Amino acid sequence: MAQTRREFIQTGISLAALSMLGAPAFAQSIDNLIIAYNTGVPNWDPTTGASGVNPKLQPIYLTVFDRYIQQEPDLSFTPGLLTKWGFSDDKKHIHMTVREGVKWHDGSSFGPEDVVFSLERAADPKSGNPGQFVWGKFGNYKIDGNTITGDVLEYEPTVFKWMAFLTGYVLPKAYFEKVGPEGFEKAPIGTGPYKIDHYERGAYVRLVANKDYWRGKPAYDVVTIKFVPDAASRVAEVESGNSHVTLEIPYEEYDRLKAKPGLKGEAFPVADVGMIFLNDIGPMEDKNVRLAAHHAIDKQLIIDRLLRGYGVALSTLEAPEYDAFDPSLKFEYDPEKAKQLLAASGYSTDKPVRFKIQTTRGYKPKDYEMIQAIVGMWRKVGIQADIEIYEIAKHFELRAADQLAPAAFYNWGNAIGDPTTSTGHAMFGPSPHSVWDTDDLDEKIMPLWGETDEAKRIKGWRDVDAYIMEQGYVIPLLQYVMPVIHSDKVIVPPAATGDVTPAMMKPA
Repeated sequence: MAQTRREFIQTGISLAALSMLGAPAFAQSIDNLIIAYNTGVPNWDPTTGASGVNPKLQPIYLTVFDRYIQQEPDLSFTPGLLTKWGFSDDKKHIHMTVREGVKWHDGSSFGPEDVVFSLERAADPKSGNPGQFVWGKFGNYKIDGNTITGDVLEYEPTVFKWMAFLTGYVLPKAYFEKVGPEGFEKAPIGTGPYKIDHYERGAYVRLVANKDYWRGKPAYDVVTIKFVPDAASRVAEVESGNSHVTLEIPYEEYDRLKAKPGLKGEAFPVADVGMIFLNDIGPMEDKNVRLAAHHAIDKQLIIDRLLRGYGVALSTLEAPEYDAFDPSLKFEYDPEKAKQLLAASGYSTDKPVRFKIQTTRGYKPKDYEMIQAIVGMWRKVGIQADIEIYEIAKHFELRAADQLAPAAFYNWGNAIGDPTTSTGHAMFGPSPHSVWDTDDLDEKIMPLWGETDEAKRIKGWRDVDAYIMEQGYVIPLLQYVMPVIHSDKVIVPPAATGDVTPAMMKPA
């Protein structure tokens, strides 16, 4: 163990003391890059459980592990551990070519057996992989040299996009089978740019560069990622010099900090959609209530006042960069119409409809404040909503069990930009990520999963988006702009994926 928890804390105290004395904490070159992330790592298997589908954990997982296919910061797809991939002409088989010369962190060789092991494990219901609805549609893999072929058990047009997305990581077959899940959790290895040197649950992970990384050694030899869920604490981290980089802070703090000597800021749109899940229970079974709740929200005002203009108002779950985005679909802010809809169902400001709305606080910039503002807007038209604050892990737990409140705020990540991973999995009843379960919508979505005509598939999803908007089955709010504050000695390139990783950072 290169650094104990006590030594780590002592280092932080020393840096804070330098800052208090007015001396720049990082006046010299940076040897140990320190990043304050907004979430911690609850487990180190990036392919199972709620962690596997938590977009905010992916930058940390990508530091240690590699995916089958690489996704660049601009959302494009490039070779990863697979160098070639595709379907046969009849869409009944898939083929993959495995990269040669890659090493696992323990020095053992990576090969096609690891890819097959990872794909078969992902498809096994016993593994707990939340992406089985994708991985389970392929099987009967055969290895010939560094080429893998497999059968399409059920056509899934987005499988290769998923290989660059959530749970699409390759794990080491021999090592995993030797140590088992518990042993892997204690000492995880990947093929990624960094190796785990020390991990303190709920506190930090210290990483050392993988000098044999197939994409080339990363710029920093040592990286420490602190887990700092509280936004104010992340601001303090970077302002004091205790961390070199942080993100997802309030925008007014971002504007303030980027103007300070020694700090710089980057703000860029990312594939994250702020939304309010509606659960088909209680008041949300009333279409008038759903539509009124949506019409009553002035999204642009929220962006301008709370987010200082950093954001893009949305009417569907498709952001402008997504494949199925339709600019003609617009849902208007209309509080008078909201009042009329509520009146038709017997509600008014004197006799409001009542329900609970759940939200995180500090997980995303101004998440709680946005919900406070929305609740205030609702009150003016005849909706009385009580706010319940919970941690993001609780949201995943409740969503998986279909026990969310009638309304629940969340940010939905869709780095691959496909409608199946925005509208599809958020709204299709059988999906483990959806809480809206009605036959009318499921019947419209069902045929699109296996549609082989790409133009027809995208048009079908646009039609579904229009139907969802007309019925008020979800409340899309905005596309996020990610604020990143960092030392002027560090270069942090923009990443539309939202995956701001240590490996992409370089000395200025």
